[in-house]
Amino acid sequence: MMAKSISSLLHHCSKTKALQQGISLHAAVLKMGIQPDVIVSNHVLNLYAKSGKMMLARKVFDEMSERNLVSWSAMISGHHQAGEHLLALELFSQMHLLPNEYIFASAISACAGIQSLVKGQQIHAYSLKFGYASISFVCNSLISMYMKVGYSSDALLVYGEAFEPNLVSFNALIAGFVENQQPEKGFDVFKLMLRQGLLPDRFSFAGGLEICSVSSDLRKGMILHCLAVKRKLESNPFVGNTIMALYSKFNLIGEAEKAFRLIEEKDLISWNTFIAACPHCADYEKGLSVFKEMSNNHGVRPDEFTFASILAACAGLASVQHGKQIHAHLIRMRLNQDVGVGNALVNMYAKCGLISCSYKLFNKMLHRNVVSWNTIIAAHANHGLGGSTLKLFEQMKAMGIKPDSVTFIGLLTACNHAGLVKEGEAYFNSMEKTYGISPDIEHFTCLIDLLGRAGKLLEAEEYTKKFPLGQDPIVLGTLLSACRLRRDVVIGERLAKQLFHLQPTTTSPYVLLSNLYASDGMWGDVAGARKMLKASGLKKEPSYSMIEVQGTFEKFTVAEFSHSKIGEINYMLKILSLAAGEACLSHLS
Repeated sequence: MMAKSISSLLHHCSKTKALQQGISLHAAVLKMGIQPDVIVSNHVLNLYAKSGKMMLARKVFDEMSERNLVSWSAMISGHHQAGEHLLALELFSQMHLLPNEYIFASAISACAGIQSLVKGQQIHAYSLKFGYASISFVCNSLISMYMKVGYSSDALLVYGEAFEPNLVSFNALIAGFVENQQPEKGFDVFKLMLRQGLLPDRFSFAGGLEICSVSSDLRKGMILHCLAVKRKLESNPFVGNTIMALYSKFNLIGEAEKAFRLIEEKDLISWNTFIAACPHCADYEKGLSVFKEMSNNHGVRPDEFTFASILAACAGLASVQHGKQIHAHLIRMRLNQDVGVGNALVNMYAKCGLISCSYKLFNKMLHRNVVSWNTIIAAHANHGLGGSTLKLFEQMKAMGIKPDSVTFIGLLTACNHAGLVKEGEAYFNSMEKTYGISPDIEHFTCLIDLLGRAGKLLEAEEYTKKFPLGQDPIVLGTLLSACRLRRDVVIGERLAKQLFHLQPTTTSPYVLLSNLYASDGMWGDVAGARKMLKASGLKKEPSYSMIEVQGTFEKFTVAEFSHSKIGEINYMLKILSLAAGEACLSHLS
């Protein structure tokens, strides 16, 4: 009777993760001498395994005079859940009992954890021999295992042999296809699941929404969002976080914020997802305000990812005041040694114009990855320090760090700002030949801008004809800007005609052509370009500037007079105009 009561209490402690109370009960078990009871010992074992105390669990396991399937299952499952996959498989191989479906499922999941296809196939064969492979627990673990090692076709075969595929089976397939970069197949599985009358849960929606994000399909994503609302799951953090991630990818910060506000119990991932979305969508000020809101929410503590994201917002605003405050906070919390945070700090100081601080921080970093080198290379490039940038690239190679696509954007930008035409062309040509990196639109735009600024307009135009990327509107627009700089109306008009055809719904070609004519004093043609723009019905988006005043950001838009202090601003402008006029007169006299 006593053994039964203690077993019940130990089971309750396992479920509620009440470790201290469980330890007290374990002491009572030893004192009463009932540890030889296999049921009691299994409950003690399960308590430690569920609490992640695998050393204590192993001690209990080794001291057991009798072990049954529950004992082995608790240990194998515990090691797997603690990330000790090899230990789980070692125990599985030592079993002298026939495993049940739970043990097979844990062992197969351990194979997925170490991505061992061979061991997974061996246990799959073992489960087939004893008729367990088609049972849902084992089947779902097999699907996940094959997906994890990249064998999606085998995962589908397992699904086809399943006795009764359930929601977990479909979720495993959806998540697996996302992981294996086959979003279309994943969405087909989602639709099949709905056709079979199964109601999607939070895992189904998370997988489906990630598919929409990966495949850049906003329409499908919005349909799934509606389904999630219908199922009353939009307030669940797991679903809400993926909805936010989807909308932020399409720069829909307003929709992302709505999804964020609807999450009832926001976890750290919820806050991080939305804070990261703000700089991604160029709404830097909102990022700072949400971070402040998070800091006042005492239930959530920011981590390295939070700080890296908020430093990106400071960099976007070029707000060194906020950046330094966060840097000081990081030093107090001793989080500034994280490589991601270090990279964000290097970037923030560089974007705020403090290149020397940026370089000092880079040199103090204990660990550097390719992102660290790319950040400091881009920092020097954007400050026009061409020579330093090229030296940093040589140091990077000497350290054995392999450059990537982003590295070459920094190098080409440096060559552009410093007018290093030969070096720029050499780097561009070495990308594919030496490093196996295919140039993309950003690299090509940098090269065209470099040649255009150097006055090599015909050579740049030849590049646009030779490469498929040359007909991209961004590339042609860059070359048209260079024509304005060099006052080459002939090539400029030729490019403008191409842009009118490629970009019929944007004002950029008209404005660029008008500026080209104006640079050469062709005022009649300027008027003609303006008339063409007016006739198109398109409107140029007004420019704006932003300044920081005592920690608050003020935005000023062209031809916009709705600022709350417009009267004071106009009054001060009049005073400054009068002062400037008086200074001019005194200089002339």
